[in-house]
Amino acid sequence: MDLRASNSTHSFSNMEDFFSISAKTTSIPKEYIWPKKDLVLADEELQEPVVDLQGLVRGDWEATRHAARLVRAACLKHGFFQVINHGVDSHLIRMAHHKAKAFFKLPLSEKRKGQQQLGSKWGFSVAHAHRFSTKLPWKEMLTFGFPHEGSNAVVVDFFESFFGEGFEETGLVFQRYCEAVKKLSLAIMEILGISLGIDQDYFREYFEDGNAIVRANFYPTCPEPGLTLGIGPHSDPTSVTILHQDEVGGLEVFVDNKWRSIRPRHDAFVINLGDTFMALTNGMYKSCLHRAVVKKHQERISLTYFLCPREDKMIKPPQDLISSIEEEPRKYPDFTWFDFLRYTSEHYRADETTLQNFTKWFTSFNP
Repeated sequence: MDLRASNSTHSFSNMEDFFSISAKTTSIPKEYIWPKKDLVLADEELQEPVVDLQGLVRGDWEATRHAARLVRAACLKHGFFQVINHGVDSHLIRMAHHKAKAFFKLPLSEKRKGQQQLGSKWGFSVAHAHRFSTKLPWKEMLTFGFPHEGSNAVVVDFFESFFGEGFEETGLVFQRYCEAVKKLSLAIMEILGISLGIDQDYFREYFEDGNAIVRANFYPTCPEPGLTLGIGPHSDPTSVTILHQDEVGGLEVFVDNKWRSIRPRHDAFVINLGDTFMALTNGMYKSCLHRAVVKKHQERISLTYFLCPREDKMIKPPQDLISSIEEEPRKYPDFTWFDFLRYTSEHYRADETTLQNFTKWFTSFNP
């Protein structure tokens, strides 16, 4: 099996130019066309739980246990739920969406000043075209890091160093947004700990010195939305994804062998588990298989916050969880987040079998 990503060796400047004027075209390049098996339409909405976090914030144990039961049921089945009363200011969320939209509306020449370079995770990119040459997603992205410990101005520094001093205000908005979502991420970790029957502080402490990968996604209008995807079927390699989507919709989750659409809620954040957290539970909790579709007449914005442990942290189930499921054999080897991140960055394109293929690859080098 060739596990190497299909890294592109030729220029995609013409495709980027095409992508920026996609609404004016009548067809899409073959590089953006996906296999029919990935394009099966969703015919119903997912009835995922909407979890109220107010009980956790107020110290109401009964309400918190109810929230944890909802989370457990969702994570045992598909790894997807939404949260309300999450503590992130609605005005700040609107400002972050506004700044993201304003950025993506800039001329392509301005956005490409901070273009993501091969081998780097940060900057502006189109369709992952710097890494892949087929099944390209119909979207633009702006990606940057947010260390949970470090400079209070790290996001501002990113925007100014990549795009110039005129982006200080944009950086300030996203800095505040990341700080707020970081607090939410640690609350999510408490709920997950309670839902698994272990100390509620275990995962909070495990992740509080970690990092986040933050990404603003822009899905332009598409002349042939039935032939392509905004992002193909995959599970996130990271631990937990916290996403806020605009009112347009397009996120879909694979449950019971069917694609189900997710209705946007302006007051809620989408939460989905990634492969790293599935490994932390020895497969008990499921990594969420999802995709994004695009539309012919509507653009879409989403903001994603991918929570990761520190790169040298060992990914293995906590002892209390191992003891409670001791009859279950270990499904995954002990590995670090750096190991898994390197694999998905250099060797493999994330899909629905990333963790299984990583396990084979990793154990071949570490028998």
